[in-house]
Amino acid sequence: MIIWQRIKEEIAVVFERDPAARNAWEVVTCYPGFHAMLLHRLAHFLWGWRAFWLARWIAYCSRLLTGIEIHPGARIGRRFFIDHGMGVVIGETSEIGDDCTIYHGVTLGGTTWNKGKRHPTLLQGVVIGAGAKILGPLTVGAFAKIGSNAVVVKDVPDHATAIGIPARLLDDVQEKSGRFSAYALGPDIDDPQAQAIRALIDYQQRTELQLKFLSEALQQHGIVVPDRNAEGNTEGAADGAPQRRGDKKGR
Repeated sequence: MIIWQRIKEEIAVVFERDPAARNAWEVVTCYPGFHAMLLHRLAHFLWGWRAFWLARWIAYCSRLLTGIEIHPGARIGRRFFIDHGMGVVIGETSEIGDDCTIYHGVTLGGTTWNKGKRHPTLLQGVVIGAGAKILGPLTVGAFAKIGSNAVVVKDVPDHATAIGIPARLLDDVQEKSGRFSAYALGPDIDDPQAQAIRALIDYQQRTELQLKFLSEALQQHGIVVPDRNAEGNTEGAADGAPQRRGDKKGR
């Protein structure tokens, strides 16, 4: 009974996170992420009973069938969804909480050959976009989002969004509606580098406006400010100094 309830959960989560799913039969027969999770549950059970070779063989068969490689030692929570799935790699000491979602090409990899914990830990509700790489024994906080093709090598706080290579945190980009964010994208995502560039452009525009007002004020007092950028600069532009109207060069 418990096994059947868990299988129904695995099917239901597909409808929650993939609008292309039309019916349960389609999910059961055509979704590689669903197949990979069923086979992983079996392989992980055998791994716990120290049937290591059989567990690895089932994981290998799952990889051939689905294109998804999950080590039987990985610990994965409930309602885990792998969308598309091709190229996903989940290492032996990875730990994944409930309600997480990852897309194709994601790697949860290790950065050392030493035994022990060497793969990432994902807390509840994490979403990882296509092609992202989460490397090392770091922790991705609850409901965090990792953008597509990001390379994460440091811990990510709860509710944060990380993008880029190496990954950097964005400002407050939480999904205001509380709905699932496909590919870890939300409507309010704003790159801090883009913010910095916009701030520089705004500063330049304000500076140019102030210089224009200053030039007009000087001209009202009879002081001509030469324009270095204009063709045919006014007389006196060569020495770079403002001149009063009526002054002659060389006095």
